[in-house]
Amino acid sequence: MEATKLVTLGFAFCLSLLLLQPKAVAQDADNTLKETLAEKKAKSTELKYQSDNVTNQIPYFDNRFRIDAELDEITLIFYRKRGSKPIILVRPDGSKLRINNFDHEKVQWHDDSTFDLIKIKKPMVGPWQAIGDISPDSQILVVSDVKIEVEPLPEVVLEGETLKVVGKLLNGEEAIESPLFRNVVKLDVHFYSTNNSLYDNFGADGIKVTSFRDDGDNLDEYANDNIFTGEFELDFAPGEWQPVYLVKLPMVTRELRQQPILLHETPISIAVETSELETIPHTMILTIDPTHVVPDSLIFQGKVTFPDKQVEPFSIMEGQGETREKEIRYTEGGLHRISLSAFGETTTGREFRLTVPEFSFNVKSNIDQLIPTIIDAEGDEQIAQQMLAEKEAALAEAKFAQQQAEDEENMQTMIIVGVSNAAIIILALIIFFVMRRKKAK
Repeated sequence: MEATKLVTLGFAFCLSLLLLQPKAVAQDADNTLKETLAEKKAKSTELKYQSDNVTNQIPYFDNRFRIDAELDEITLIFYRKRGSKPIILVRPDGSKLRINNFDHEKVQWHDDSTFDLIKIKKPMVGPWQAIGDISPDSQILVVSDVKIEVEPLPEVVLEGETLKVVGKLLNGEEAIESPLFRNVVKLDVHFYSTNNSLYDNFGADGIKVTSFRDDGDNLDEYANDNIFTGEFELDFAPGEWQPVYLVKLPMVTRELRQQPILLHETPISIAVETSELETIPHTMILTIDPTHVVPDSLIFQGKVTFPDKQVEPFSIMEGQGETREKEIRYTEGGLHRISLSAFGETTTGREFRLTVPEFSFNVKSNIDQLIPTIIDAEGDEQIAQQMLAEKEAALAEAKFAQQQAEDEENMQTMIIVGVSNAAIIILALIIFFVMRRKKAK
């Protein structure tokens, strides 16, 4: 009996599996079919330009592409070989658009040495073709809303600081991956005064500080990675400024305005205690304002330009507190210039580098310092006074001799002038009498 029950149960279990399996298989097949249809639908969406201005590129074969939606306006970029002629567009009805033959009310055309930028109102639906020396690695880019996303500037920025800003170029909501697009667009960074009368930059003009680059040079890490880098020095008046990023295409300009920033005065001031003796060096004193920077974090690199144009570099790597001192050797009298760069950390924890405004100081020449030097060396004020009296007497004597020479020269000039005038008068009288005698005869 038990064996019979077991056989019956096993048979029922197998029968249930056979009955359920077709449903599972059918469900799996149905799911697979739905996924395939979804993929096909997605692919079909990618192959057509959508009217929501999201799609970036129209795929094409043999420079052919299709516009499947009625659009109010479309802007296309065609990259071509440098220096080649502008392309020719063939519309679905076979008519052609040329650079020198198009309806100016419906078409705008900008041709460059490497691309054509064409804006068309109410483009004809259907298959189009572009004819020309189009670059083989290019794609037809549909321009919708080109914009740039830029990282916000730091909260604390300092006069003389060099900043790096990074931005990404977007077309609609998608990144522009084509490296050729950098030849089409120009990205500039401007600073505009907020005209706040509380700050030094009130009424200042706008300043273009830099242009974004994607060429792998300077602070731009990789070329053609669609990461655009701008580098600029804040070498203008402290105050409240608004950063504005401009995206310029041949036929359109977009801008991104960020929140105004407050540019603080440089936290470093320079002073020099000059020496009057060749054996004692000058002393440069750096004072650090701790309001926005951490004084102990600062290190310095600079150079001194002496009156004879010699240049001597220096560095200050160690130090604590709000002052640093550095000796500058005495060479000669004249104008000295100090150029200085500082590297440190702000109170917000950000590393920075900045250039301090050039500082100059003048050292009196040895001739002007002769008397004080003797007084300091010998402590004999009487000798110094005697030397001063002798110097004044020598100057007076030289001045008297110079005056005598000038008087003698003036006297000689007067004698020469008098003799010349007398000779002229005598000659005139002789001529007069000779002429009179001839008339009498």
